[in-house]
Amino acid sequence: SRLRNNPWDSAGMGGCGAASLTGSDVGDPLEYNPNLLDDPQWPCGKHKRVLIFASYMTTVIEYVKPSDLKKDMNETFREKFPHVKLTLSKIRSLKREMRSLSEECSLEPVTVAMAYVYFEKLVLQGKLSKQNRKLCAGACVLLAAKISSDLRKSGVKQLIDKLEERFRFNRRDLIGFEFTVLVALELALYLPENQVLPHYRRLTQQF
Repeated sequence: SRLRNNPWDSAGMGGCGAASLTGSDVGDPLEYNPNLLDDPQWPCGKHKRVLIFASYMTTVIEYVKPSDLKKDMNETFREKFPHVKLTLSKIRSLKREMRSLSEECSLEPVTVAMAYVYFEKLVLQGKLSKQNRKLCAGACVLLAAKISSDLRKSGVKQLIDKLEERFRFNRRDLIGFEFTVLVALELALYLPENQVLPHYRRLTQQF
């Protein structure tokens, strides 16, 4: 039965519309931290030194080659979140793609912020893999746009066209995976302000 397929497995990608979900549910939606994956401390890691003096404290970050810094950041992230299948650099790269596409489609920063929350919750639950990461990113943007924007049918079609072109997946898989993401988020698409606002503030500095 297709309902027994796990749409989050690479083997289950053909059944993207399947309703059942298994996998790592480590992340608790109630404990979601919107600053966690954007924490500027991540790239510093072991290269940061805190110097404490009599009247003040300062932080010194030694120069490191970008490639080494990226490697150390990903290793530190993997040690802290072993259930997450993607590297932190890949997660951030996907978020940049989501933002760039949203700019092209004239979506508001609040829409992108909501998509980020959906996406990061699934990341921290350990739901994403190399095989489904682009479908998940696309579905999060699509759901956020439907919830927060006044998109008409033509606008939704245009957004799906852009998502299909940017992330190189089939639109039928995207539409099926949209329901899979909705179920994984427990239908909680309307988000509290404290989850969205930190992303919104960072985005309005970048747009």
